[in-house]
Amino acid sequence: MKKLTLTLSAAALALTGAGVALADSSRGDRNADMNNDGVVSLNEAKAKANERFSKMDVTGDGILNADDRAAKQAEFFATADTDGNGELTEAEMQAAREARRAERSERRADRQGERRAEKFAEMDTDGSGGLSEAELATAREARSEARSGQRSERVEKRGKRGGHHARAMRMLKQADTNNDQQITKAEYDTAVEARFARVDTDSSGTITEEERKAARETMRGKRGKGGQRGGAGL
Repeated sequence: MKKLTLTLSAAALALTGAGVALADSSRGDRNADMNNDGVVSLNEAKAKANERFSKMDVTGDGILNADDRAAKQAEFFATADTDGNGELTEAEMQAAREARRAERSERRADRQGERRAEKFAEMDTDGSGGLSEAELATAREARSEARSGQRSERVEKRGKRGGHHARAMRMLKQADTNNDQQITKAEYDTAVEARFARVDTDSSGTITEEERKAARETMRGKRGKGGQRGGAGL
């Protein structure tokens, strides 16, 4: 039972990562739009997702499962065990925790910087590189409405059961089509293409800013109805 739980947790963790890669393609992540033309093609989305898969597939066998989690843990232990004696002292554990916090803080700062840049671009509706009084007023109204929606969403979340584990298990079932509790590259690619097709509503082969916004609104709507995200996670 313990082994089964570990396998599920590893696959769910991998799927969470897959969701991040796919969110890049639907939310307009700058790294996904590789040629900076304002739209994300299927090839760009797949390239970004492949980068994420390669990073998660620690063993390099083309499958995301408990072995990858074990390998990742072994890597962490080897890095933390600075004197190489096969044991972690309290000082080594503390140093490892601090290094982790610093890395997370750096990633968070990068994401915040990207979000601020994207937000500014959305506010700058005429593309002048500056914000007029009218643009600022419109942005304030939109921010007020968004905050109201976020408060309602937080109230909804407090009443939900299952939390992260339930969402991860839903993602697992969606991508693990043969129910063997691991994700192959083929299953991952299928999930990527399916997610892209759902966001690419006009079937043009590219995801536009309008389609990205529509996908975000759909995702928020599903979260507000019992917390079911449906295909949004993948």
